[in-house]
Amino acid sequence: MIEKTYQITEKLLNNGLKATQSLHELLNAEAANLKQKTDPDAISAIAAHKKDLVAQLEQFTKQLGQVLATEQLVVSNDGIKAYLVKAKSAGINISESWNYWNHIVRLSQTCRTINEQNGASIALLSRHTQRSLQILRGKSPLAATYGPDGVTRNELFSHTLISV
Repeated sequence: MIEKTYQITEKLLNNGLKATQSLHELLNAEAANLKQKTDPDAISAIAAHKKDLVAQLEQFTKQLGQVLATEQLVVSNDGIKAYLVKAKSAGINISESWNYWNHIVRLSQTCRTINEQNGASIALLSRHTQRSLQILRGKSPLAATYGPDGVTRNELFSHTLISV
């Protein structure tokens, strides 16, 4: 049975590698834009494109899972390796597929790290923006806190500074 599914698996792994490489490039572009802090529209466009690539990778995983299910294997690093070992024992040259999979694993780990860093940068920029808006609006997050005596404490700058 593996002789029938192997060609499909090799094509899937090749397509998965291409999608993972595209995601890696996109995450690097997002990181560069976040460092410049200049164009929120570009970051938004990258996020939309990233969402499409993630959907492609989810489809890749689903299709790979269907192929692996024919050999009673699950989609995981061990499942793919077991599939490739079975293919090799059936006399199939697995060198390209093995390389595809190893590249996918390495790039995925790198993508995860870059995505976490980008997420932290976005969160930091968002907090900065929110705090700036709170200062301009005069609505401090501390305005609704209570002091040690149980009375609401007003901040020095809790009145509106600028009204737009």
